[in-house]
Amino acid sequence: MVKFIAISSMLAYGINTGWLIWQLHKRTMSRTSLLFAWLAAMLHTLYIGLLCQQQNGFSFSVLSVASLNILGVVLVLLLTAISKPVEKLGLVLFPLAAIILGLDAILDPLPHLLPVHTGAMAVHILTSMVAFSLLMIAALQSVLLAIQNNQLKRHPPTRFILLLPSLQTMEKLLFQMITTGVLALTVSLGTGFLFLHDLFAQHLAHKTVLSLLAWAIFCAILAGRQRYGWRGRVAVNWILAGFLLLLLGYFGSKFVLEQILI
Repeated sequence: MVKFIAISSMLAYGINTGWLIWQLHKRTMSRTSLLFAWLAAMLHTLYIGLLCQQQNGFSFSVLSVASLNILGVVLVLLLTAISKPVEKLGLVLFPLAAIILGLDAILDPLPHLLPVHTGAMAVHILTSMVAFSLLMIAALQSVLLAIQNNQLKRHPPTRFILLLPSLQTMEKLLFQMITTGVLALTVSLGTGFLFLHDLFAQHLAHKTVLSLLAWAIFCAILAGRQRYGWRGRVAVNWILAGFLLLLLGYFGSKFVLEQILI
């Protein structure tokens, strides 16, 4: 039953990806462009909920955390798309969500349950997910912005570029997401230190250092934008560098601990 729900969610992600491609071909975006993505996200949520029930808690294995995080990214995208023109990012996110969900369901990793749950830990986990989701969407948005800027300057704009909002709108949305993501990351780091009694004994030193470096880079981006008007390739390069550090902090150290140092 649980794997059937996972497969259904993957199919819904795939259908919505195809629907977005078809709408881009027709040069139109309707209100139903993310209908199947909502269905996929609900099924994805149900899958994780049933899995938690079976395991008597959420498993913090690499694939399970990746599945939960990509669900968070998809939900943030869907909620943002209600008022902002970000639905085209689903062309990357929906197939990625389907792949990660499929790996989690097929490989069926051994559960890694946390023995203690506290209020600080719950806030830390929630804000970590929100921060990662917003900053991942911001990273994808920055790549899209760079492509749009390059196309408009050097080449006749393609059909896809013509369907995007203006550069000013894209940049404004990008830095709004970064600002919100940095706030969530700040809370995540702050609450994380509340229950880290021995940083090295818990093998979290690398994750903490990388996350702090990512936080510093994103803060520098916001400061540079405010003071020096950073934009274009400079901003994109720093955004991608910050997200890469965050990605390594969230998943790199966990992968090494679970798959290499076991």
